[in-house]
Amino acid sequence: MKYVLVTGGVVSGLGKGVTASSIGVVLKACGPSHPYLNIDAGTMSPFEHGEVFVLDDGGESVLDKERRGDYLGETVQVVPHITDAIKTWVESISLILVDGKEGPADVCVIELGGTVGDMESKPFIEALCQLSFSVGKVVVQENFCLIHVSLIPVLGVVGEQKTKPTQHSVRDLRRLGLTPHLLACRSAQPLLENTKEKLSQLCHVAPSNILNIHDVPNIWHIPLLLRNQNAHHSILQQLNLLSIAMPLDLRDWTKMAETYDNLTNSVRIAMVGKYVGFTDSYLSVVKALLHACVACSLKPSIDWIAASDLEDDTAKLTPEAHAAAWETLKVRFKLNYHPLASTVEGLGMILAAKYARENNVPYLGICLGMQISVIEFARSVLSLERADSTEFDEHTPIPVVVFMPEGSRTHMGSTMRLGSRRTLFQTPECITSKLYHNSEHVDERHRHRYEVNPDVIGILEEAGLKFVGKDDSGRRMEILELPSHPFYVGVQFHPEFKSRPGKPSALFLGLILAATGQLETYLDQHPNTS
Repeated sequence: MKYVLVTGGVVSGLGKGVTASSIGVVLKACGPSHPYLNIDAGTMSPFEHGEVFVLDDGGESVLDKERRGDYLGETVQVVPHITDAIKTWVESISLILVDGKEGPADVCVIELGGTVGDMESKPFIEALCQLSFSVGKVVVQENFCLIHVSLIPVLGVVGEQKTKPTQHSVRDLRRLGLTPHLLACRSAQPLLENTKEKLSQLCHVAPSNILNIHDVPNIWHIPLLLRNQNAHHSILQQLNLLSIAMPLDLRDWTKMAETYDNLTNSVRIAMVGKYVGFTDSYLSVVKALLHACVACSLKPSIDWIAASDLEDDTAKLTPEAHAAAWETLKVRFKLNYHPLASTVEGLGMILAAKYARENNVPYLGICLGMQISVIEFARSVLSLERADSTEFDEHTPIPVVVFMPEGSRTHMGSTMRLGSRRTLFQTPECITSKLYHNSEHVDERHRHRYEVNPDVIGILEEAGLKFVGKDDSGRRMEILELPSHPFYVGVQFHPEFKSRPGKPSALFLGLILAATGQLETYLDQHPNTS
């Protein structure tokens, strides 16, 4: 296995993730396949960490092993227990392909979060140091490539590009046992040649391995920047993969990036949730909307609505915010999303779901958004005014959403239903099945502790709400639709996590198509293939 490690220095937020993803795009265009990595994110808070991104696997922590008794009472130490666990996990996950191909991956791209020197990252740096030593060759370390992302600021009116922050960052990285093979320098403007020469001389990196990632109109240009600087050649040479690499082909990617630059028409989206004041919590949703909009030759225009601003109490306390929220909601269509299984703002989301249902506004409810639509339907259509989720009211007499029976109420860690799960379509005629072009099933990623109560499915379906997707047991509801509505879809999973540029999520694409009056035509032209 070959590893590409992307680290960052000087300041956070330089774009390590974008750089790592762009490297993946460029390498994939050369032929080698590669997986990505993730950790168990069951108890992370979007307020502190931004979005919690979930991959297909579940992940395992050192504490899980200790609790099971794997260490037989031995004292758990950073070295070797935590570092060994990190190495083992990286090596095992690196074998999992994410591009649908068969056979082992060629390259694993790893992003080391945070900034070099952070206390939190030291166990990971030590583990990666050990990994680089164990997988590298004695003379030439051809199984490991380290790319360090750093900042080249411009200070004062003179406009000189300063290299000192990068010099110090590389020095810190070397002190920790890692030596960069390439530098990815972030800057507002292209690097000057004398800046490159200075960096090469003082950081001991070949000039051809000093990449410049300057500001661009949109991040889809980053792989093109890397291509133009022959980054793929430098990386493949370091990994001794030039002999098996194919000629780089980014024609489709170039067309997509240029199309995005030239978009003029837009579509408005109302985004209702709890963490709208911290939009990084919904980063994948924003990107999924972008992918779907670009596929429809549109630019997304997102209006953020705090769910609490829709409630009657807000009308009394801050009437201006209440009026503005409702005015914003009354747009072409809306998205009701919530990435966590805990909230104190359910009422506002219920009101938003009701508005979308009653006014034929295209609606996509994700995770809690699906559960909210069930609560709203039970209250408004079935007149069950006290219908609720046991998450909001533990003693509700009509629990239409309940805690999963296999979950633990006493242990918060490792209790979520995480990772990829298969959903079986109950009918090939539902909108969701048609959007996925699959009459049988779909595999999507999950992150939840609560589910629709299977005991109330009968009365909900009799009233018109249809559960068109279920798990393999048939008792866990995964997808709901309202056949009498142009597009009213709720899903227990997170479709945004598998959306990609050029390959948008089926459900987000359906939402945009419904909002622009193109859904029926699209479904007629793209029938199910299985």
